[in-house]
Amino acid sequence: MIRRIGYVLIAALLLSSCGAKKRRTTHRKGAPVVRNSENTNANRREDTKEDSGLYPMPEDSGRFERFPISDTQDYIETFAEIAQYEMRAYGIPASITLAQGILESGSGRGELTLKTNNHFGIKCHTGWQGEFDFHDDDAKGECFRKYNHPMYSFRDHSIFLSTRSRYAFLFNYKRDDYKKWAHGLRQAGYATDRKYPQKLISIIESYDLHKYDEAVVENGLSTVREPKQYEVFTHEVRKGDTLYGISKRYDISVDELRRLNNLNDNIISIGQLLNIRRAQ
Repeated sequence: MIRRIGYVLIAALLLSSCGAKKRRTTHRKGAPVVRNSENTNANRREDTKEDSGLYPMPEDSGRFERFPISDTQDYIETFAEIAQYEMRAYGIPASITLAQGILESGSGRGELTLKTNNHFGIKCHTGWQGEFDFHDDDAKGECFRKYNHPMYSFRDHSIFLSTRSRYAFLFNYKRDDYKKWAHGLRQAGYATDRKYPQKLISIIESYDLHKYDEAVVENGLSTVREPKQYEVFTHEVRKGDTLYGISKRYDISVDELRRLNNLNDNIISIGQLLNIRRAQ
């Protein structure tokens, strides 16, 4: 049972059922869109995952709401159900979401999380239009996303993984195969730490977080998505080729090209063979 988060949701539902005045909708790119029952279909996002009726998101009041967490077990009890809801909506194992949250946020007590509600260490990246703050990470003073409520961070984590091509292959794994997901996240470049998969797996097994995946699957979520078929081939770099141009030609992102070919930058040379993978 969610405790502090549950109080927020109950209050939101009571207000809407009592005919509360229509409130302003806060829409930030990359963050959850919160609606009330008076919204029309014309105002709804096309993203049906948010319209699935799983649970309402709290309205962004504009105030920064911090949840005091005492230890890792307290963190799990506070956010486990949210991780399961996100698993039902987006297919990311609840165990992975919880383990990443524990590791990246220091069980909700890390410096970055305390000042930003950022539980997953997601940086601003190009196109981020929400709030942000600066924090020393791989480099000094890096830009990290900031949320007024922890649930926005959990939703943004789901959106981040499910909409970026570099993580697409993860969704071909069984939804309760936390070991493949842990190694896949490192392969896709989520973290630079070579021991990142082992750390996630250790957290999951130490706290039996896989039981949250099993509970979701047992309640009707298919354990496997239909795997995509990929065409794999090579491209020989010719005069005038750029990584960006090749990405457009084969409909593959620059990040994916770099990952497939172990490139640290966008520099390529004539005669170089590049691995290409695209969905059929």
